[in-house]
Amino acid sequence: MSAVPGEVIKYVASEHDDDQQETREWLEALEGVLAAEGPDRAHFLIEKLIEFARVHGEHLPFSANTPYINTIPLAQQANIPGDQDLEHRIRSYTRWNALAMVLRAGKHTNVGGHIASFASAATLYDVGFNHFWHAPSAEHGGDLVFFQGHSSPGMYSRAFLIGRLSEEQLDNFRQEVGGKGISSYPHPWLMPDFWQFPTVSMGLGPIMAIYQARFMKYMQARGIAQTDGRKVWAFLGDGETDEPESLGAIGMAGRERLDNLIFVVNCNLQRLDGPVRGNGKIIQELESEFRGAGWNVIKVVWGSRWDALFARDKSGALMRRMMEAVDGEYQTYKSESGAFVREHFFNTPELKALVADWSDDDIWNLNRGGHDPHKIYAAFDAATKTRGQPTVILAKTIKGYGMGESGQAMNITHQQKKLPVDALKKFRDQFRLPISDDAIVDVPYLKFDEGSKELTYMRERREALGGYLPARRQKAEPLAVPSLDAFAPVTKGSGEGRQISTTMAFVRILNILLKDKQLGRRIVPIVPDESRTFGMEGLFRQIGIWNQDGQKYVPEDSDQLMFYRESKDGQILQEGINEAGGMADWIAAATSYSTHGEQMIPFYIFYSMFGFQRIGDLAWAAGDMRSRGFLLGATAGRTTLNGEGLQHEDGHSHMFAAGIPNCVSYDPAFGHEVAVIIQDGLRRMVQEQEDVYYYITVMNENYEHPALPEGAERDIVKGMYAFRSGAKGKANTPRVQLLGSGTIFNEVIAAASLLHDDWGVEADLWSCPSFTELARDGHDVERWNMLHPTDTPRVSHVAGKLDGTQGPVIAATDYVRAFAEQIRAFVPRRYVVLGTDGYGRSDTREALRHFFEVDRYWITVAALKALADEGKLDRKKVGEALAKYKLDGDKPNPMTV
Repeated sequence: MSAVPGEVIKYVASEHDDDQQETREWLEALEGVLAAEGPDRAHFLIEKLIEFARVHGEHLPFSANTPYINTIPLAQQANIPGDQDLEHRIRSYTRWNALAMVLRAGKHTNVGGHIASFASAATLYDVGFNHFWHAPSAEHGGDLVFFQGHSSPGMYSRAFLIGRLSEEQLDNFRQEVGGKGISSYPHPWLMPDFWQFPTVSMGLGPIMAIYQARFMKYMQARGIAQTDGRKVWAFLGDGETDEPESLGAIGMAGRERLDNLIFVVNCNLQRLDGPVRGNGKIIQELESEFRGAGWNVIKVVWGSRWDALFARDKSGALMRRMMEAVDGEYQTYKSESGAFVREHFFNTPELKALVADWSDDDIWNLNRGGHDPHKIYAAFDAATKTRGQPTVILAKTIKGYGMGESGQAMNITHQQKKLPVDALKKFRDQFRLPISDDAIVDVPYLKFDEGSKELTYMRERREALGGYLPARRQKAEPLAVPSLDAFAPVTKGSGEGRQISTTMAFVRILNILLKDKQLGRRIVPIVPDESRTFGMEGLFRQIGIWNQDGQKYVPEDSDQLMFYRESKDGQILQEGINEAGGMADWIAAATSYSTHGEQMIPFYIFYSMFGFQRIGDLAWAAGDMRSRGFLLGATAGRTTLNGEGLQHEDGHSHMFAAGIPNCVSYDPAFGHEVAVIIQDGLRRMVQEQEDVYYYITVMNENYEHPALPEGAERDIVKGMYAFRSGAKGKANTPRVQLLGSGTIFNEVIAAASLLHDDWGVEADLWSCPSFTELARDGHDVERWNMLHPTDTPRVSHVAGKLDGTQGPVIAATDYVRAFAEQIRAFVPRRYVVLGTDGYGRSDTREALRHFFEVDRYWITVAALKALADEGKLDRKKVGEALAKYKLDGDKPNPMTV
């Protein structure tokens, strides 16, 4: 689309040009270079001029934008191979079936579906399927493709045409409960052998794709998987780029030179409700953002039918008009007609002359680049050959392409679930589909006959590329897991008088695993710039921080024992101040068993408050994606992280974790609990390959840790075990059951002593590492009993443990009351819960625990009050306790202050 060599583009004077003659001379000189030596030489000279100007004091910025035309000129366009007539027919059938499955579902249900997104992107996907995307095979490790969520009907339609899905499955689109349906969007949890990545929560696909691409470099560098030649393709919409996660990590991709990464942005100029940049140009905006971040940018704006007009235009008027029109106008053009476009786009005598001999139909058929397989192939080909940079392809399309007056390029098109019969007939005619007027009312599926040229072609193309996509590997080679004995340095306790935190216990466990011959090299420690906070800086020297460039500098602390060491074969992934990046790293490692056929074991340790609260959407996607690994919420607890205040003190992350069905969460109090939980998690995830992941909160408070009680392992995993029983006492001695988790369990232990020493009350102590797992067990038991009313009822773990004990049950944690309240239905008697509801604040641990009413004194009073309510203790004792411990009865509620 550049000027024809030897023909100087007519210079149009600008009001800001003080010397038009000089401008013409410069342009003529540049044109001479273009004609004689080509665009690469011209670009080099321009860059040298800019460099010269800057060296000599001219520091004005230069534009990162290029003209609103295709990046790849016609003369440099790679030719698309294959039979394009067959491919067009296949694409047309795919379009129809994608539309049909949504319309057919709408005839009998209200489950909905989306038509317009895939209609705009069909050609983009078709070219990829036919010519670029490798499935895993003996010759190729396979490409990773993040399909845009709203385009899922198109993927199902293609899978149906090729024989992977049945008509019954298509007819049960979005109707999964009966077991015959297919999911609304890409959901690996629901279709584990089909979808690889959940992408419909917009913005998550792009950031996950970036970190998957980088993790491929990590796997290659560490000699675990061969990833050379493999690509990560991410499809997203132009409106989706407004999500912070979409563009938030593109700087990292550029900095890390991820030339195995390709973004394809479907620029149909529309969001869900209207234009993306009605007053501007989203392609130009994205071009500058990606180019500024170090990406190779390929614009696919105009289709082949424009080439003749560009050849006619000797003055550059067409290019200027393309730049002048805003996206809101371009959207309108494609919702109108050829006559409308002639009047409003070709709106000057010079432009009208360009199309004077063209009919309105000719003008209407001027196509956009994202619907032209020739332009798309050229862009994809160039992207796969780019070295040293990630590539973004900005493809201009039409939302609802082919939907005509019932939806094409209209603001309503994203919500379109139905089309009138007349619109269906126009769609049929446009794509030359073999459906009669009588049959079209029923919106029948189209399929190629076995042995047909089309079906043979589809299968041959996929066979040449290694197999079918999308597809997902569910298992990898199982790995042996060390026995619990390997963690004896932790399970035997900290030793008398020696104080440690559960974070320190975790770091010891991690070091044990790193030295394990079977698992050591597969451990992936991930930290978001808080290693020193978590006491992990010793790992810098031991295993190094991975950096594909190694370390090009001598670190400031090189004379220290634990200096900051980056290495090409390092093991730690250190993400800076970037929780979303750390989580995306973790997901890449936690799904490597599927994406690479190699099990990796990621441990992502983060500031607890900045974990689930900040990356909850990614945590949910990780569950959908069947991730396996460990998340460690460090410096956890609303009162344990003293001094940091409201936005640092976590009292609710366990409630976020509890909402993810396959996230197994624990709040351990002691090192032996951490060891048992991690060893059991390794057994489930690495050895038995169960699709769960673990969230474990660890604390920064130091105290003495006891040894693992004999035989407690199973109960620790279940979520509740007997820590210590109170003295038997006399028959009428008041008794309570005290439950706790995390560091607050130490306050529970202290409360038991106060009850005994000050009030003659005995207490049995129960450590509850997981109220969430206890609740899940209880609900499961309740459900089984309801469905098996004549069988011997099952007993929940909580009820079973409390069976035979006496007295009310009191629970205290460093989390909101809802955390421990989860088990209320399974506690067989009076149950009192203390928690840290309300905002955190800065102070000492003692002051905070008094403020939130979870310290030993409040636990003691709560126990006495419960005994009084049951008639086992005089109520006056409660008042005496309030006075003795100086607890103010009129103290404000911490939840409201």
